[in-house]
Parts: sequence; C-alpha cells; structure tokens
Amino acid sequence: MVPQWIIEKKRDGESLAEADIRAFIDGYTRGDIPDYQMSALAMAIYFQGMSTEEVAVLTDAMMRSGELVDTSAITRPKVDKHSTGGIGDKVSLILAPLVACCGVAVPMLSGRGLGITGGTLDKLESIPGYRTDLDIDRFLEVIDTCGCSIIGQTATLAPADKKLYALRDVTGTVPSIPLIAASIMSKKLAEGMDALVLDVKWGSGAFMKTPALATELADTMVRIGTAAGKGMAAIVTDMNQPLGRTAGNALEVVETIETLRGNGPADLVDITLELAAHMLTLTGIAPDIAIARDRLTAALNDGRALDTFKEMVALQGGDCAVIDDPSRLPVAAHQKPCPAPGDGFIGAADAEAIGRACIALGAGRQRVEDRVDHAVGISGILKIGEPVSQGQPMAIIHANSQATLDAARPFMVTAFQVSADPVVPPDLMGKVIT
Repeated sequence: MVPQWIIEKKRDGESLAEADIRAFIDGYTRGDIPDYQMSALAMAIYFQGMSTEEVAVLTDAMMRSGELVDTSAITRPKVDKHSTGGIGDKVSLILAPLVACCGVAVPMLSGRGLGITGGTLDKLESIPGYRTDLDIDRFLEVIDTCGCSIIGQTATLAPADKKLYALRDVTGTVPSIPLIAASIMSKKLAEGMDALVLDVKWGSGAFMKTPALATELADTMVRIGTAAGKGMAAIVTDMNQPLGRTAGNALEVVETIETLRGNGPADLVDITLELAAHMLTLTGIAPDIAIARDRLTAALNDGRALDTFKEMVALQGGDCAVIDDPSRLPVAAHQKPCPAPGDGFIGAADAEAIGRACIALGAGRQRVEDRVDHAVGISGILKIGEPVSQGQPMAIIHANSQATLDAARPFMVTAFQVSADPVVPPDLMGKVIT
C-alpha cells in the first residue's frame, strides 16, 4: 500500500477499496503514515466525499484502531447522546446526570472544542480538579456508582480518531460529512452503548450550514448505528443563534448549574428534555416521549439531576463546592457590555460571529497546542425576538486582557441586529430521524 496512491484516488473522485481504507488508518495509527499525508487524504475526502459503504468501513477501521469498552457488567440500559457541536451547547453537562437519575447508564465520551464550537471536556475542566482522563476501569466504576461519567478518549480507545480529530481542527477539514460521521460513530460504537441519540445542528454556528446537509449527516449516522444493531434517533436543530445565554467554558458551567436548579433558559431546557426523552424511550425506560418528558421535568425540578451532577463531579476529582458557589469558578478580569444601538427587537444573534469572538478571547483553540482560557467568553446573550432598548446590553464580553477584548469586539459588533418591527423566534427543533 502506497499512501500517495490512495490520496490520489480519492483526490480524483474514485471510491476507495476496503483494504485501502483499513491499511491507511492502520498505518496512521501506528505512526507509519505522517500527519501531512493524513491531512491530504482528509482534504481529498472533504472535496470528493465518500459513499455510504466507504464511511462504514472508515468508521469500523477507526473503531478497531484501539480497544473496545466492555460494559457488560453494567446492568442498566446504556445510552449516550452526541451533538455535532455549536455555540453555547452545554446540553451534555445537564443531560447526562438528568438521564442517569431516571434509571439509565450514560457512558459519555466527549471531545474538546473543534473549529469555533466549544468542547464539553473544556467546559468540565473549568471545574477545579475535574478529571476527563480517567482510565476505562475508573470510568466504569463512576458509571456504576452514579449512573454517568463524561471523559475524553483514552489513548487506547479509537486512537485513529483522536489523532485525526485534532488534525481536522487545524487543516480546514472539520465540516465533512464522512469525516464527522466516522469520527462520532467510531467513538460511540467503541464505548459499548445500547442506543444513541444525536443532536445534529445546522446554521451559522454549526459545521452543517443548511437543514439539508444536517439531515444528510443525521441519516448517515443513524444508518451506521442501526447497521451495528444500536437503537438510534437523531434530531436536526437550529444553531443560527447560540444555545442558552452563555458561550465560553466556565460561563457555560454556571448556566448548567442554574439549569439543574430549575432556572435554565427555555431553549436550553427544551432541547435537553427532548433529547433526554428519546434516550428514555429508546431504552424502554419510558413508553413514549410525553411520559418521558414528564419524568425528566420532575427530576430536574426536584433536585435529583443536580445531586447526580454533583456526585459525578466529586467522583471525577472535581471541586463540587462550585455547584453550591459558582463564584469559585474562573472569572475573567474584564467584563464589557455590548449596548443595543436603538430600541426594537433582536433580529439576529449570529452564532458564528459570537463563536469567533470566543476564539479571539481565548475560549477555544487556533492551534492544536493552544491552552484554553476557561474564564473568558460571552454571557447575557439576548435571543432572537426579544425586545431591547437603546443602550441595553445585548451581551457581555468576558476577557482577560485588553488585547483579546479588542480582538473580540469587531465580531460582537456584527453579531446582533436590531429590528424596529417584532421578530418571530425561529423553531429550534426540526426533523427527527429514527
């Protein structure tokens, strides 16, 4: 197998043989194929795409590049959720303990920020001491104790994906349906779950820019999972404005805690309940979506979900005192409001612009080796359709230096539009694919 010949085949739009795909992924995992050749193949895939058969082989090869998690000792039904990424998307932090306290085990392997989108691991690491690097044995112990655990990939779990995930972030190959589908499903199939619910986003703050592309990605992943014998559901959701009212790691943890206390913003609560309801129905814990939502709402309102979150944080080494006192989380040195230019209604709160502002502030990565500043980001984000008065803050920038504050401001200036006429808020949730 000559790597450049495989690159050339895909560059020219040809289908890759199963042996070619497996050999390339095996060689990349071992280190025999360097990053620059993997980057070239990823770019060729980005432009030429892959057939369903090619994606299935790529997924299986990446899954089998490392160990598979044996969850057979967990007696509860095992179900996970994955989002394709967005701005302000802290759903996993809320959903995992919420579903766990309703009788389902949630073994969740999450990622770091990719492109302009935030990463679940970066958010959790805002909590002092929280470990996302548990080994598999400890991961399973935490799940057995409190019902859920959120960690990153171990060195031995889908290592091909771990290497490629970081490479895609800095080579402009993030928004590729075959690469996204294979990345997500290789990890999820390796973690030993019975069912998977997907939140596939579209819009300015998502990798997929249109509902049609998001639907194609959702359908691809549902087909891969169904063929592997897993219960599957995917919901296509709008990411043209941030989810909730915060974007940035510690700021989103604060919003997570408020939501688990029953005080979350409506859009964040609604999508969390909908995704969680599908998790309960796929595993047979609830007979239908309506009953599932009722049970989940009760668990959110009576404090059980918050207690489970606190237990998970403690079991993973985190300072659970931050849950009672969020002021213990990292705080930025500067807070600067973005005032409305006039009276009216919010006509746009562009998720992409707000995501780029977060990158400029240091909340995400511009290079693989960059360190994330957990304190910075955007809070107080007004939503499309909400009334606003001249001078009222449409959002607040949290920065740790004047330089990053100045770098973020131009993005925030363009993020919001104010309309003189009332604006109808967009529908958050679209097509459901099962």
